[in-house]
Amino acid sequence: MAKDNKITLYDLQLASGATISPFVWATRYALAHKGFEVEVIPGGFTGIPERTGGQTERLPAIVDDGQWVLDSWLIAEYLDEKYPDRPTLIGDPSVKVCGQMLEQWLWQTAIGPWMTCYLKSYRDRALPEDHAYVTESRERMFGGQKIEDIILGREDRLPQIPPKLELMRTTLREHAWFGGESPNYVDYRMLAVFLFLSAVADIPALPEDDPLRDWIERGFDLYGGLGRHPGLSPIFGLPKREHDPEPFERQPPEWGLTRRNTGPQSTAAETARLKGEKSVG
Repeated sequence: MAKDNKITLYDLQLASGATISPFVWATRYALAHKGFEVEVIPGGFTGIPERTGGQTERLPAIVDDGQWVLDSWLIAEYLDEKYPDRPTLIGDPSVKVCGQMLEQWLWQTAIGPWMTCYLKSYRDRALPEDHAYVTESRERMFGGQKIEDIILGREDRLPQIPPKLELMRTTLREHAWFGGESPNYVDYRMLAVFLFLSAVADIPALPEDDPLRDWIERGFDLYGGLGRHPGLSPIFGLPKREHDPEPFERQPPEWGLTRRNTGPQSTAAETARLKGEKSVG
């Protein structure tokens, strides 16, 4: 059991001391959710095997009273299994399956495109000893292009991303959290993406009035402001230019998959709209 209620976490940080890895962010929230104090072992990409005594070359990693646990999903499962008397992170296995699907969607929809916009600041904000690794590995990831070339045209790409996040806004219009009335590990996995964004964004990525802001701000404020590290940057304030798409639905439709049929009155407005009639009441 965790000695003195403390678990050791191996962090992956920028020069500012802010966490860069979304997987480490998710683990930090998981540990806070479970009520643990955390002993953070700082460091960047360079020297992870040496820092962990050869236990891993990837982070996060935790040590719980001498027991090593690797991988952010495995850490969350371990915490639920080892400490079932504390607040649950995942619960039913279906939460993990649906959460992983949603997370993969968000990575494809947002992190990939954002990476092409913020790769230079990602590298420039890294620890000095990590600059060469970030440059070489990320340029290889993008087919050998130079980082300075990858980010070209980002002012045109950035406005294309917010409209693609409407799936999240639709859900959060009706629910406080992806976990329902309170956050669960799915919320932390999703929040971790925006914490990663905040770690690398040298210019805003989302409009000032984005409806996602409420959930993001509340998420960053959790656990005494866990997501409020001074090394993080503002992510709201992306201006809309004349030919940019609308960043989000300003008048979302009144019907949808989550609407429940409780009788004719509950479906009257949608039925009238489909018939081209004026809604009554």
